[in-house]
Amino acid sequence: MMNSKTLFSATGLVLTGLFLIVSVAVISLIPRMRIDLTEDNLYTLAQGTRNIVSNLERPVELLFFYSEEATADVPQLRGYGIRVQELLEEMVIASAGQLSLRVIDPVPFSEEEDEAVEYGVQRVPLSQGGDQVFFGLVALDTTTLPTEGEEAGAAGVFKTIGLIRPDQEEFLEYEFSKLITQVANPEPPVLGFLSRLPIDGGVNTQTMQPTSPWMIMDSIRQLFDVRRVNPEVELIDEEIDILLLVHPQNLSEQTLYAVDQFVLRGGKALVFVDPNADTQAQPGPDGVPVPRENQASDLTAMFDAWGVDYDPERVVADRQFALMVNVGDATRPIQHYGMVGVQREGFANDIISNGLQVMNFSSVGALSQKEGATTNFEPLIQSSADSMLMEGGFFKALTDPTILLDEFVPTDMRYTIAARVSGNVRTAFPDGPPPAAPAEESAAAPVVLPAHLSESTGTVNMVIVADTDMLGDRLWVQIQNFLGQRIPQPFASNGDFIMNALDNLAGNSELVTIRSRGRYARPFLAVIELQRDADDRLRQEETELLANLRQTEQQITALNASREGSGPSPEQQAEIDRFYDQQLETRRRLREVQLTLNREIESLGATLKFVNTALVPILLILFVLVMGYLRRRRRESQLA
Repeated sequence: MMNSKTLFSATGLVLTGLFLIVSVAVISLIPRMRIDLTEDNLYTLAQGTRNIVSNLERPVELLFFYSEEATADVPQLRGYGIRVQELLEEMVIASAGQLSLRVIDPVPFSEEEDEAVEYGVQRVPLSQGGDQVFFGLVALDTTTLPTEGEEAGAAGVFKTIGLIRPDQEEFLEYEFSKLITQVANPEPPVLGFLSRLPIDGGVNTQTMQPTSPWMIMDSIRQLFDVRRVNPEVELIDEEIDILLLVHPQNLSEQTLYAVDQFVLRGGKALVFVDPNADTQAQPGPDGVPVPRENQASDLTAMFDAWGVDYDPERVVADRQFALMVNVGDATRPIQHYGMVGVQREGFANDIISNGLQVMNFSSVGALSQKEGATTNFEPLIQSSADSMLMEGGFFKALTDPTILLDEFVPTDMRYTIAARVSGNVRTAFPDGPPPAAPAEESAAAPVVLPAHLSESTGTVNMVIVADTDMLGDRLWVQIQNFLGQRIPQPFASNGDFIMNALDNLAGNSELVTIRSRGRYARPFLAVIELQRDADDRLRQEETELLANLRQTEQQITALNASREGSGPSPEQQAEIDRFYDQQLETRRRLREVQLTLNREIESLGATLKFVNTALVPILLILFVLVMGYLRRRRRESQLA
């Protein structure tokens, strides 16, 4: 045993000092040691997040405005606040010192409250007329803050999530990573737009008046630097981050090659094709609609290279999601199986589908993964199982949607309308660039193409949609003019989907790889199922009693009305008394049923508490005792 003389000797002091140093080192490393035992790996950051925060070129400070004191009596919100703070701390640990976190409790009438308002964090009332709380996040580039001697204030480059909504918990990691990348790269992304449709407006050759752009382009211009790409382009500018390719018809080989090489260089693309573009059935700027047989679009060779299967001669017909339309002189709306209103169950649990409610499409195609494809194919929007693929000819000159009812035979399959395609791909031009088009006499210098790429230099990221009509105003938004301004009033989520997709693609390649996560709060599914069984057994009797009670009350009211102006006869009085007795008995039985239901649910809770707090420990003790007994018997038998 070590005595005090040994402890305070030179050797003892050295050993004690070494022990303290090792202990401090181990304790300092503990925050970086992680074992995540949750089912959905809630506390494990995606590799894309780790790459984003660890490769920041300058420091970013995270300001988490959280009214901790005001939410002390709201356990759900308090638990969610802890979850958010833990996720932010994980990101700080993974950032190699480039991220810092400051948790701020903006109590009323404080400088912190003024700071939260200045950064755009929203006040949210806990209840009607109750306290207002803050629950938002600010990412701040600390290198852009004013230095000493400069004008003070909340200056610098920053981005804000005004309210961290609890119903968006699955997307927290993505939203926080996106916020950080927006601060690290504050310049708006450059979007190249290539289409022969009049989406971006134009000039009506008959009236020589300009035509308005579709509302979706107004929305895109608010967040992106939009640049038109000539349909005859031979090389897509390297400054373009995202290519928006809509209804690619009659593109030259040189233009297709330019798109192919743009994607292989790491450019992102949002592509819209259509087996039957209803938009082209309307008179164009020249007053002439495109012939029905020329209203389809495709990218056959490139889809083959990207691992996507698509038939421009097939259209999805869907009975469950069919929209109601007015046709001709019909007295009531009828179902149009070719016009699809996809509900929430048709959306994948993906960042792009976040917040979508319903999306409207018209004569859509179907996408699928090509056999032997090397890319990842992730459906984003799908039809219902009550659908089929019809020949596109049915829709070329369709005037009566009821014709589709006679031809409809569901295949019990869900068809993909929109999909995310990612991975490594090879070129659609294995023999190199196509021969140059005959040069026209022009003063412009010939285009010098960069070295040919036979495969992608990194991970390709694209979103492909088999419909272009969903971009048109008529399927998702009503527009009102107010003082010369166009005010959109959306009635579908088409615009939200486009903006979500572009926003997702606008991030770096690491951000695109981050997917939705599980929820911190997990329901007790077994308890819910048991409660549902108990509820089903007693709810029927409760419904019958309520119906009897309403019938009894109606009969009492009728008897009372029949005797107005004169007293009831003895027979009537006896009938009224009987109905009152029946009413009281019914109410008594109804209270008993409701009480029984509550008791059964409470009993389930008590049983589960017993299992968790007593039964499991008892079983463990019995197991240990049995194992000890068996070990003793085995030892005794060996000695014997």
